[in-house]
Amino acid sequence: MVSLGLELAGVILSALGWVLSVISCALPMWRVSAFIGANIVTAQVYWEGLWMNCVFQSTGQMQCKVYDSMLALPQDLQAARALTIATIIVGIVALLISMVGAKCTNCIEDDRIKARVMASSGGAFITAALAQLVPVSWSAHTIIIEFYSPLIPSGQKMEIGAALYLGWAAAALLLLGGSILCCSCPPEEEKPIRYSVNPQSRIAYSAAPSMKMGAAAVYIRVSCVSSDSVEQKSDVKGSLSVSDSVSDQQITTFSCFE
Repeated sequence: MVSLGLELAGVILSALGWVLSVISCALPMWRVSAFIGANIVTAQVYWEGLWMNCVFQSTGQMQCKVYDSMLALPQDLQAARALTIATIIVGIVALLISMVGAKCTNCIEDDRIKARVMASSGGAFITAALAQLVPVSWSAHTIIIEFYSPLIPSGQKMEIGAALYLGWAAAALLLLGGSILCCSCPPEEEKPIRYSVNPQSRIAYSAAPSMKMGAAAVYIRVSCVSSDSVEQKSDVKGSLSVSDSVSDQQITTFSCFE
């Protein structure tokens, strides 16, 4: 079971990853115009995000326009919209779960239940990390393919924007924080030592007549009891008793317990 400091570190890293995911989703810099060929000196810089595109003028003015149709967007941006929103929602749920199961809160009294709750929040953060990693990697792959495509003019080529780097950082923090929280395993129960009443194994030995007392024969019976539930064996103890008188024969029973 992780310590309180390590648990807080996991929550803080996951929270920072969630914040970066929100910034990456809102920032209109998933794609930026590439300065190659004749575009080395240009008066305009184009930015494209999930929700809008912007044009930054050399004079310092910036104009942004929200996309008119979602279906007109490329497939990678459509998928990125859905997955980044899913990342934000799952991250909020995971943060709420981690607050309930944290050691510094009293929402749950049982330590074993707290550990399970924190482990579940870690799994939710890892799910959010994967949901964040897929769209940024997909968009980066599409940008690289289009950049090296000879069919696209140099003036229309785009490069990887700052939002994608923030998305990768968010996925890494969410994955790291979630992995730390998943280490919150429940403590092992302390099992008390139980002494078995009914012997699990019994071995009986009968000896030949050892002595004769007049007309009566004495037989010795040895009965040993062993129990696997006792981890440390104590000294062998025995008791001698005379029992089971049958006619002229006497049977002496000696019992030893391990």
